Amino acid sequence: MNNLIHEFINYLSVERGLATNTLESYGRDLRQYSQFLGEDEADLDAVSRTTIINYLRHLQNQGKATATIARRLAALKAFYQFLVREKRIETDPTANLESPKLEKRLPRVLTVAEVERLLAQPDPSQPAGLRDRAMLELLYATGIRVSELVSLNLPDVNLDTGYIRCTGKGSKERIVPLGTIAIQSVKEYLEHGRPKLVKNREEDALFVNHHGHRLTRQGFWKIVKKYAEDAHIDKEITPHTLRHSFATHLLENGADLRSVQEMLGHADISTTQIYTHVTKGRLKEVYARTHPRA
Repeated sequence: MNNLIHEFINYLSVERGLATNTLESYGRDLRQYSQFLGEDEADLDAVSRTTIINYLRHLQNQGKATATIARRLAALKAFYQFLVREKRIETDPTANLESPKLEKRLPRVLTVAEVERLLAQPDPSQPAGLRDRAMLELLYATGIRVSELVSLNLPDVNLDTGYIRCTGKGSKERIVPLGTIAIQSVKEYLEHGRPKLVKNREEDALFVNHHGHRLTRQGFWKIVKKYAEDAHIDKEITPHTLRHSFATHLLENGADLRSVQEMLGHADISTTQIYTHVTKGRLKEVYARTHPRA
């Protein structure tokens, strides 16, 4: 099974060009499924529709979220379709199995005032403070994913034209504009912060840690959570909080949905439309709070 999973991941990487994070997610999900099968995994043809249903029930009994179960099933479907195409098995045990319906949760966003407080926390007198301010300003200015932020290299940033180039899901490249404050923050970091953090002059990463190596996604979020506490923001901070806030604030101020979709790198506009629900919800809150007969 492990060899087949390796072949499948290699296929997704070479033939489909999926991003590293996606490949890791597929691999992790399939290895956990392999552990569930145990001794039965030796006989691929012994796996039936009932086996898959039992696995999904097992996940449910473990208290896994609906989104997690849906993702695991999607990984299994892709894996077994691959095995059928490669003639490793004759029938697909996941055929006609429907994914559980997902609850559409509205993303949590920060208010403009909360974003301002968060962005004011880094200490610009320190190299790490200049880096942190540049990261936060850039993230809020562009709405890019945290994985895209930490993957940025020096050539990906053009401060003269005010654009960054980032690579998103499915290795799709897009160009996103930068605001004047973000440009200034990144410029100050590159001039006064990064040179003091980098140990190896050949390091290409835009944002580096105190060892001089590329900052990780986990490292970045430890930094953000600390600043959120310092700013007395009680809301739960997630890897997408500033991305959600970016999109919501743009729409609240009149940006069109297509432009926001392009900046976020969403393949389908229906993914972007969830932010219109957020803004409508905000309008109801404001109305209820301010109208004398609400």
